[in-house]
Amino acid sequence: MANARKRFGQHFLEAAWVAKLIGAIAPTQDQTFLEIGPGRGALTRPLAARAGRVVAIEIDRDLAALLERESIQNLRVLQSDFLDVDLRATLADERRPLRVAGNLPYNVSSPILFRLLGAADEGRFFSDATLMLQKEVADRLVARPGRKEYGALAIQVTLLADVDHLLTLPPGAFRPPPKVTSAVVRLRFRPPAVDVGDPKVFERIVRGMFLQRRKTVANALRPVADSLGRSSGELLERAQVDGTLRPEALTVHDIARLSRAVL
Repeated sequence: MANARKRFGQHFLEAAWVAKLIGAIAPTQDQTFLEIGPGRGALTRPLAARAGRVVAIEIDRDLAALLERESIQNLRVLQSDFLDVDLRATLADERRPLRVAGNLPYNVSSPILFRLLGAADEGRFFSDATLMLQKEVADRLVARPGRKEYGALAIQVTLLADVDHLLTLPPGAFRPPPKVTSAVVRLRFRPPAVDVGDPKVFERIVRGMFLQRRKTVANALRPVADSLGRSSGELLERAQVDGTLRPEALTVHDIARLSRAVL
């Protein structure tokens, strides 16, 4: 049996929790899944038994080889880093939209989330993703305006997906136990919740303001507005956003208005 490798952030899920996760995913025979980080295959096997097809991407060469040797009929194993895979080319022949499942390495969960959001194509390429994350990250994903966990991650994800918290898992659900609590969330990909104008401008405003979340919106927005050749006051007036609020009080619709006001 392969040992967990710290450099890959590996923690393997116990059987009882695998059953709960499969129940939450609810795979069916007419669905194709992309699994990120199958590890020893604890989730892969029951997923393949219930789904029509599974494509599993595993960064660990030894674990990928062990899983491939099992010759599961409807399983395709790719040994690669998910962040390096050309998803369009790799999954070109698979039934769409695909569903996604995975126990994400805690050290790269945010880059993987943004990769999925970028590839989902409004739900046409990926319909949804059921993901296990560090609970702290999951809390940031499902946070609502006004909460301390609410920030750039929640806003950027909410723009392109509906997010639900499904399960909370204690460290003892894994071997070896991580030092943190985990959670399972589901992202349902869809068209943008609101027109943001230029997505790059929207992202700059979101990131810029939440780097200075203790300031008022007017002050937090000023450096970004200046870099875009606008004044903070001008954007706030055009967008009809209250500059005396703190950034965590703004909704995705508020920030979308600020983004459109730049144009």
